[in-house]
Amino acid sequence: MKAQDLEFTQLIQGAKQFMIPIFQRTYSWEVSHCEQLWNDILRVGSNADLKSHFIGSVVYIPEQETSAAISRWIVVYGQQRITTITLLLLALKQRLEKENLTAPISAEAIEDYYLRNRYGKEELSYKMLLTKTDKDTLIALLDGKKEPENASQKLIKNFAFFTERITDADVNIVYSGIKKLMIVDVRLQQGLDNPQMIFESMNSTGKALTQADLIRNFVLMGLPHEQQTNLYNDYWRPMENLFGAESYTTHFDEFMRFFLVIHTGNYRIKKDEVYAEFKAYSRKFETEILLKNLLEFAGYYCYIALGKERDPELAATFKDIRELRADVCYPLLIEVYKDYSNKLISKNEFVAINALVESYVFRRAVCDIPTNSLRQTFATFSRRLKKDRYVESVKAEFMLLPSYRRFPQDEEFQRQLCVRNLYAFNRRNYWLRRFENFGRKERVVVQDYTIEHIMPQNENLNDTWKQELGNEWKRIHEQYLHTLGNLTLTGYNSEYSDRSFIEKRDMNGGFKESPLKLNEGLGTCSTWNEDTINDRAAKLAKKAINIWKAPVLDDSILETYKEKKPSVASEYTIDSYPHLTAKPMRKLFDAFRVRVLALDECVHEEFLKLYIAYKAETNFVDVVPQAKRLRLTLNLDYEQVDDPLGMCRDVSNLGRWGNGNVEVGLERLEDLVYVIGLVRQALERQLGEEELEA
Repeated sequence: MKAQDLEFTQLIQGAKQFMIPIFQRTYSWEVSHCEQLWNDILRVGSNADLKSHFIGSVVYIPEQETSAAISRWIVVYGQQRITTITLLLLALKQRLEKENLTAPISAEAIEDYYLRNRYGKEELSYKMLLTKTDKDTLIALLDGKKEPENASQKLIKNFAFFTERITDADVNIVYSGIKKLMIVDVRLQQGLDNPQMIFESMNSTGKALTQADLIRNFVLMGLPHEQQTNLYNDYWRPMENLFGAESYTTHFDEFMRFFLVIHTGNYRIKKDEVYAEFKAYSRKFETEILLKNLLEFAGYYCYIALGKERDPELAATFKDIRELRADVCYPLLIEVYKDYSNKLISKNEFVAINALVESYVFRRAVCDIPTNSLRQTFATFSRRLKKDRYVESVKAEFMLLPSYRRFPQDEEFQRQLCVRNLYAFNRRNYWLRRFENFGRKERVVVQDYTIEHIMPQNENLNDTWKQELGNEWKRIHEQYLHTLGNLTLTGYNSEYSDRSFIEKRDMNGGFKESPLKLNEGLGTCSTWNEDTINDRAAKLAKKAINIWKAPVLDDSILETYKEKKPSVASEYTIDSYPHLTAKPMRKLFDAFRVRVLALDECVHEEFLKLYIAYKAETNFVDVVPQAKRLRLTLNLDYEQVDDPLGMCRDVSNLGRWGNGNVEVGLERLEDLVYVIGLVRQALERQLGEEELEA
């Protein structure tokens, strides 16, 4: 590798061509990036005291088969800068040409020095050769021809920006500024330097590389040009088309996280960790096998997450899950889709599984069960399925989930559905649509209607409403306003306003005339009060358990899915620990024990030879009784614990009984509440985390 400071114009002078490999991302600078570059050029060009302006690095490597007359270089890093300055130089050339200017440089000289190779034939005549649609667009601009179909809009817009700015600019200042642009010129040697490693280490002053950019380059960089082209065209380009050109990188990064969750089981991958995790995973596979697998799973993801499914029944179930914002379930659904495509299950079975997943997520949301275990639940769900009894095993798995992951049963779901604030529910349109369209063949577009509070939202209720609600009107209004029984849909929201119930019922377009299923029964009500609100809520909640069904299996079948653990009586009891026979330590331990077991129904206690373990799925805190304290080991890494009082100690490099790298001592009852807060962190970490953003 040879690196040196170099004027940018020296980089592109001479008989040479810079090529962008087919796998690199397309030209992506925005006008804002161009504006920053333009301002920098004017600033340095107009100030004689400023000798240079550094714009970053350009890394390139010789093509394996080079031409004797014109050297060809593959750009590893710096495409955006070279392309953008090429657009600026072309705009400058056209201004000089138009006004017949020869100073500070002629238009012909700009073309010969910076834009074209005088003796190159066909594509070799261009100093810069882009890829895909960018290539044809830049060539059309250089040749002064009409832009091609599906032209690169970023190239067109940025060239227009420079053309407009240079119209009234001082060409001497512009060219002086361009000449002062400096780069770090990094020339690699074939077979000696690792271009991917260098690519990863570079920092961009323009548009940051996405995880998709890094992964694509990692997979294809370093392969022979012909193999790169074939693999890109056969696998990567079809993936880009699946995701869509405009949102490809965003969707690809999300898909890749789910792909890795499925194939590695690591559900804690953050967005900015996707590339590192992929590199470790990919080393097990040949490149083509890896890309073939990626393309296959990308298809399943796009069918589910991006609305690309063509089968109407499946498309409808996927839409419900998307509207529910249940992307945490995608790892499971992607795996099920793979089995569906391999004919392990029928379409009806797939629809039934999707419905169970939807019900599970929605019921938990309504019951306000913490979502911190959902990623772990869906990441590991398929491991216990029996593919020869697919739907049955899905039901069994849902029914056997422990308390903190439970599938809420009908009674809990109905009760919570009636009392919670559904108006503030962030899936409001979703549940209204599902209620309204359940059992309908002709679907109602809920977005065409507005949500209506039958008892008005206005806290200053008029006298008619106060009389209708009775003496406790204020409590009833506060308690029931945003609940299921008082909410419906209408196209007459503004007309209804704060009118009395009877007026809303009998007016033109009122509840009596409403074609909506949600308004069934309102036309026969003679009053609207606490009893009628509760009655309507109960009827809708009863309907809800058929919309969002719970799994049901006979006890005899469910029993076959229960994990059979050998019953081994522990030889240890609480009296096996000498330090707990002392009254002060026993009192402290008993208080600690009660608080830990109360953290969650799933927590259980196990007496071992040297310590006492508290477990959910595995140990989250271990207790070693000592003479003057309880020594606790939290199953966390030290950097994961939030400990503002500084009671914790990092024991990752010390030998200790117990599981985890955090130690904390409990000596006084006064510290119990704080220490239980630390223990809770270890439990919650084990149960899983919902928010995994970088």
